[in-house]
Amino acid sequence: MAEEWILPRVGTPGNPLRLGVLISGSGSGMEALLHHQSQSNCIHTTNVVISDRQDAEGLSKAEKMGVTAVIVPLPQVEDFNERRLIHEQEINQVLFDHGVELVILSGYMRILTPTFVKPWAGRLLNIHPSLLPDFPGAHAHRDAIAAKARQSGCTVHFVDSGMDSGPIISQASVEVLPSDDETTLAEKIKVEEHRIYPEVIDRLSAGDIESP
Repeated sequence: MAEEWILPRVGTPGNPLRLGVLISGSGSGMEALLHHQSQSNCIHTTNVVISDRQDAEGLSKAEKMGVTAVIVPLPQVEDFNERRLIHEQEINQVLFDHGVELVILSGYMRILTPTFVKPWAGRLLNIHPSLLPDFPGAHAHRDAIAAKARQSGCTVHFVDSGMDSGPIISQASVEVLPSDDETTLAEKIKVEEHRIYPEVIDRLSAGDIESP
């Protein structure tokens, strides 16, 4: 069954759209978003940052910037599918408890199930470090270099039930030099990620993006 896309309401400076950000690591993209939101007249705000990992550096960054940070670890359940579903139910509860209207995946390394994705379709965004549909998955930089790609970049897209397959909203490209390795390519792309993700969230919050 295909997703039924429902976009979020339009935010205003007096009633900004409420975001929940999911991270698994350093949270550099989350940090860039929070800095962006600190500007006057921003029409979206982050109500909660959630991580599946207790050691995620982004949690302390969020707290230092005055944002609630919550750890939702994987439950100790033997069955893999049951474990995923329970984990996502717990994440959903945190999102609902904090009044979240738009979910932002920012370096979140778990694949979400259709059970989670479908109710959020149109209100769930991801950024991926390649020019999709090229190089989906967890090793985009390695794959781009192995393919001798001349360009790579990043893609902001609506999340659907596939992996890195949702409708594309925006992309930014960088040149891949013969001297680049995974680290240098990642750093170049990260600059563009930190630029276009807040821009897309601005547009979606303003009602300037059409439903897929």
